Amino acid sequence: MKKALALILLIFSLSNAVYSQGKFIIQNKKRSDKIKFKLINNLIVIPVEINGVELSFLLDTGVSKPIIFNFLNVSDTLKIKDTKKIYLRGLGEGESVEALKSRNNVFKVGDAIKLNQDLYAVYDANLNFAPRLGVPVHGILGFDLFKDLVVEINYAHKYIRMTEPKSYRYKTCKKCEIFSLEFYNNKPYINAKVKIKDKQIPVKLLIDSGGSDALWLFEDDTLGIVSNNRYFEDFLGHGLSGSVYGKRSKIDEFSLKSFVLKRANVAYPDSSSISHAKKITGRNGSLAGNILKRFNVIMDYRNAKVTFKKNGHFKEKFSYNKSGIELAHNGVRFVKERESFVPNNNLSNDTNQNGTRIVFDSRYKFSLKPAYAIVELRVDSPAHRAGLKNGDVVLSINGKPAHQYTLQQLMYSFYDDDGKKIKLRIDRNGRVLNYSFLLEDFFQ
Repeated sequence: MKKALALILLIFSLSNAVYSQGKFIIQNKKRSDKIKFKLINNLIVIPVEINGVELSFLLDTGVSKPIIFNFLNVSDTLKIKDTKKIYLRGLGEGESVEALKSRNNVFKVGDAIKLNQDLYAVYDANLNFAPRLGVPVHGILGFDLFKDLVVEINYAHKYIRMTEPKSYRYKTCKKCEIFSLEFYNNKPYINAKVKIKDKQIPVKLLIDSGGSDALWLFEDDTLGIVSNNRYFEDFLGHGLSGSVYGKRSKIDEFSLKSFVLKRANVAYPDSSSISHAKKITGRNGSLAGNILKRFNVIMDYRNAKVTFKKNGHFKEKFSYNKSGIELAHNGVRFVKERESFVPNNNLSNDTNQNGTRIVFDSRYKFSLKPAYAIVELRVDSPAHRAGLKNGDVVLSINGKPAHQYTLQQLMYSFYDDDGKKIKLRIDRNGRVLNYSFLLEDFFQ
């Protein structure tokens, strides 16, 4: 009898082990884990371990497959196996990109682990989002994590909490709004409302935590989703299939039931960049990071619902880049830095009473520091009119060396108030030049 019982227990434990290989499970008694993230340009960057290698990934509700970039640099380290060549299509005007589909990889996010995860490794070494974020980003993770766990995204305190669905308990929240989710191609969609030209319009939006803007809308004259007369053409972002351009403007209101955001930023991407995305029946655009960060969010794919609770970012003014400049990390450069004065004590007969003469010796050192270059420049923007060009490397901003800033800090200086003076010293093919311009609020 004991042998039979032992056999039954063994079979039961093995069946659980096999089942757990097909999904993320939390390896602790609480069946829940909390990990910190970095919020870079409204995007969530989390630590992910793949086959024992620690990497940094974007947590992106807008992707259905985990993707690794810079494949040629990391393939040997990750020991990718069981591969099959495929092609992936994303936003942008370019063609599909070549990738390898790999099976049986071990993914670990905090205490959450999955033993046989598929991943898609992109061949193109030039497809790299890290320079525009200023931090290493090796890939994107979305649906596979969200489908298995209830994920709380606390934008206010920059952490996510992952909990196995059977162990999750909802708390009473009178100030929350709960929405039903719809899924297409393993991506979550939500119904909301926008107010354009005094007209309330219901919209179906992809929840896209991997987008840094506030809101993207696909123009549709029949629905009244059109930009007003006050807009400018701009670079909107970089997708899997290339750069995306379009119009930037404002809408009167954006509503998630009782939560209303006035004068929200909106972008209308060019139709050629979103032809693939528009094939989703009824989709009108995307709800992205600059709005999502104003809430603490609970994503519950198993029950097809999402919960929003506004946080301290809710009342932040919707700003935008008033310079026309997009910067990216562009390698490193040597910087001459002055070290602290070093006292050199020498005896002398004609010095002070103690016979000691102190000589201060100025010493310098050369260090490798990050270089930031202009990679996008909006036509007729303040920076463009001042004479700046793509490829210019920024040496200093308002008299302070550029390498003393992170890329995000530098970019935030372009979001400052209307009329703020920006002075840039740049390196253009070995020539050091000075430029200045005033930030302009196009929508005032």
